[in-house]
Amino acid sequence: MNTTATMARSTEMSPRTKARLAGAFYLLTMLLGIFAQVGVSERLIVVGNAAATASNIVTQESFFRLGYAVYLIEMACQITMTVLFFDLLKPVSKGAALLAATFSLTGCIIKTVSRVFFASPLLVLGGAHYLTVFSEAQLEALALLVLRVNYLGETTAVVFFGLYAIVKGYLVFRSTFLPRILGVLSAAGGVGWLTYLYEPLAVRVLAVVMAAALVGALAIIGWLLVVGVHEDRWREQASAARESIWQ
Repeated sequence: MNTTATMARSTEMSPRTKARLAGAFYLLTMLLGIFAQVGVSERLIVVGNAAATASNIVTQESFFRLGYAVYLIEMACQITMTVLFFDLLKPVSKGAALLAATFSLTGCIIKTVSRVFFASPLLVLGGAHYLTVFSEAQLEALALLVLRVNYLGETTAVVFFGLYAIVKGYLVFRSTFLPRILGVLSAAGGVGWLTYLYEPLAVRVLAVVMAAALVGALAIIGWLLVVGVHEDRWREQASAARESIWQ
């Protein structure tokens, strides 16, 4: 029995490796999101101008499709990151780690569904025969409308990601194997994302929120990639959690 347990532990991924993978997928999520949002969406979508937006999508269809694909890969990376963080932080509190993962996965589901609306202008502006009952201006307006629905879904998901960041920050702060400052930075960024509960406020403070979130994300990513976690302390906390009835 002891031999079997020892073999299982030897084949299991080490906490430091999990931490570095979590950092890598966190970095990928951030870079892919920036490319799709800034490099594609903000380049092609002209806020308040349906005709210009439609023209950009039709003339740069392949580029628009690339943005859609990158958005989906971003979500796959974020789901992977969420699972890794859950496994890494569950020794602190399995219940809180599960709550954090649930918030993140809920946000991922909402955001992934919203990307269907991001891709919908390709159907609206695709020139299908059954769409000839609409005028060109109506089709352009409809394309912009579904893009706004995509944005609404995106900002709704951000609220859940904010809740995730707050709970994750709490877990990091309570852990013995990661610096407490990383937990504070994560929670601060999460509070910032909650401003999307009231979008007019979020728009006003967006620069501050983005700066706080970026600093926190880069600090956590950098620490995980370079240092990882203190493995002995992680194992001690994991052992204590297994022995506790309150885990």
